Amino acid sequence: MNIGFIGLGIMGAHMAANLVRAGHTVVGYDVSEQQLDRLVALGGKAAGTLGEAVAQAHVVITMLPDSPQVEEVVFGGAGLLEYGSAGLLHIDMSTIRPETSRRVAQAAAVKGIRAIDAPVSGGERGAIDGTLSIMIGGRAEDVESAREVLRVLGTTIVHVGPSGAGQTVKAANQLVVGGIYGLVAEAIVLLEASGVDPAAGLDVLAGGLAGSRILELKRHSMIKREFTPGFRIDLHDKDMGIIIAAAREAGVALPLTGVVAQLIAAAKAQGHGSLDHSALLKVIERINA
Repeated sequence: MNIGFIGLGIMGAHMAANLVRAGHTVVGYDVSEQQLDRLVALGGKAAGTLGEAVAQAHVVITMLPDSPQVEEVVFGGAGLLEYGSAGLLHIDMSTIRPETSRRVAQAAAVKGIRAIDAPVSGGERGAIDGTLSIMIGGRAEDVESAREVLRVLGTTIVHVGPSGAGQTVKAANQLVVGGIYGLVAEAIVLLEASGVDPAAGLDVLAGGLAGSRILELKRHSMIKREFTPGFRIDLHDKDMGIIIAAAREAGVALPLTGVVAQLIAAAKAQGHGSLDHSALLKVIERINA
């Protein structure tokens, strides 16, 4: 299958590489020449323009930072709607506003392009291993058409509703992830202040009811204060804005989410935006300094 892959960042680079390894022809496009060179070295192809990545593709995957970038790729004069042919399947795996996904799907349908929103969870490790969780919004028949490609990228692939629903589920995912990071950070601060070995303490927590994927993957690096980004604070801050807006649209109050959003905003304001979101620990430490 010919796949255009737009956005070769921390997640997208590994996802595109897995598609190449699975035997697909992958034509990548990114603002970073270095990322394009990496894809070519793995057997993919580099597009000189966005239109070149889209023109011959059966499927176009976008993995971009935020709604404005997706809108530029889709609605821009040299973008997907201009160069995509009828029948093209657009799989947007970015984390963006649900209303943006709905608008993209509506505009694509006018051009005969099938569009689904399929944001992911699992971080860089999941992107490398091809074990991402993928939550999909869109028409059932379009989702089924995407499964061959998505099975290369993830192991949990669930159609959660119409266009935009995937983004709403991703918002719920991000509020839970942020909350757990905040609580793990507080647990580390409590254990250390009490003279208890945090490594031993978190090992016990990870094996009990408090266990989570975050404790499994990140407890040791958090204790060591290693915050190499798998998912950056500044992107999680953007996601918290999406969550707050979604809650307002739905007419619900999410008080714990509000606290987590403020902690993540504080991490960004303190200059930690380029660090992994586990760097919430630095905010909790500063509060207690």
